[in-house]
Amino acid sequence: MPSLGSDMTAGTLVEWMVKPGDRVKRGDIIAVVDTDKAAIEIEVFEDGVVEELCVQVGRTVPVGTVMAIIRTDAAPVATEPVSSIAMTESVPTVGARKAPELGKAPPEEPFPSAGPPAAAEGERIKASPYARRLAAERSLDLKTILGTGEAGAIHAADVERTVMTGGTQPPKPAFAAVVAETTPVAPREETAPARPATERPVGTDYQAAMRRAIAAAMAKSNREIPHYYLQTRIDMSRTLRWLESENLKRSIKERILLAVPLLRAVAMALEEVPELNGYWMDDRHQVQESINIGFAISLRQGGLITPAILGADQKNVDELMEALRDLITRTRAARLRSSEMTDATITVTSLGDLGVETVYGVIYPPQVALVGFGKIMDQPWAENGLLGVRPVITATLAGDHRATDGRRGGQFLDCLNRTLQEPSKL
Repeated sequence: MPSLGSDMTAGTLVEWMVKPGDRVKRGDIIAVVDTDKAAIEIEVFEDGVVEELCVQVGRTVPVGTVMAIIRTDAAPVATEPVSSIAMTESVPTVGARKAPELGKAPPEEPFPSAGPPAAAEGERIKASPYARRLAAERSLDLKTILGTGEAGAIHAADVERTVMTGGTQPPKPAFAAVVAETTPVAPREETAPARPATERPVGTDYQAAMRRAIAAAMAKSNREIPHYYLQTRIDMSRTLRWLESENLKRSIKERILLAVPLLRAVAMALEEVPELNGYWMDDRHQVQESINIGFAISLRQGGLITPAILGADQKNVDELMEALRDLITRTRAARLRSSEMTDATITVTSLGDLGVETVYGVIYPPQVALVGFGKIMDQPWAENGLLGVRPVITATLAGDHRATDGRRGGQFLDCLNRTLQEPSKL
């Protein structure tokens, strides 16, 4: 079970996308995991063959638990356990279960009876976060919906089908057998007795869990990171004129949002001040070569998620716009990849659409910087001895003083300003 954020301690396996014997390559999606923030698609980081699935669908297991065993192409047919594990390299293995012996046949699992088994009183119904939200919006009881996923897990398509058919259920799907776990997993602790579903909306638990996850991450940040803050005002008149000119050449669907030149300028400034692009881990500063910009996205039901635009420095404005549009769509549909949740090297947040003038952000560990943008406002502006009115945005930088200092932070903001004065180079 990979760590999909510094605040994550466990995850629930929603669906396996592979089965034993399947060949996988780096970047393939092999599983979907439900976290407090979203349903995340788990990628594999090795080429090889799936030897065994070690966790059953629906189980909640701690970070670091062995989920699957993969035999890499370079490895011989395994007679000893674990040649490769489907988890991120940065995840500690403390507390992980011992991998099962590959040569030992797993206990037989009975196939499910017609339809998913009814959930016991207080038992969690297997459903993706997006499916839960759709059901809540349509006032549907999850107990009345037949899931077509592994072990009866409910997906968004199952909810939509139930709405369209008026509750008519499809024929029972053929379920694949899932390898049983070789060691028991501690039951999930309940902080309060379960109440009937009719007493509150389904989305309430999800929102509360997200707020707890955000609170844990921000408390850790304030407790461990010595923040410093810098801000500067940037004349946006040249960038806005360039953006207007560019959008006149495009159809409505292809037009570029203001966030895109801001993101592109951040990526270019990081190339000049790379110390802000990286992590503080193992008591040392680790600068990263790839620039993966985490972008704060608000969810319709409340809360924020900051998935990353991977390789932002390698994308032009059109590619960034396409990547941002796709990321927002999949974030709000709760279909993000694990790398998008774990690989952000810096975070950008913009609250200008809400009328906020200045943003003082909190760094998301283990990152070492966060850039904030406020609202563009008409303000007095003096240039070449002349006073006029310009559209001005306030840019802020929150930096980790263990990794950088105010001088380097100031150089970053200066580069950001200079870049936005030459938008044709974006």
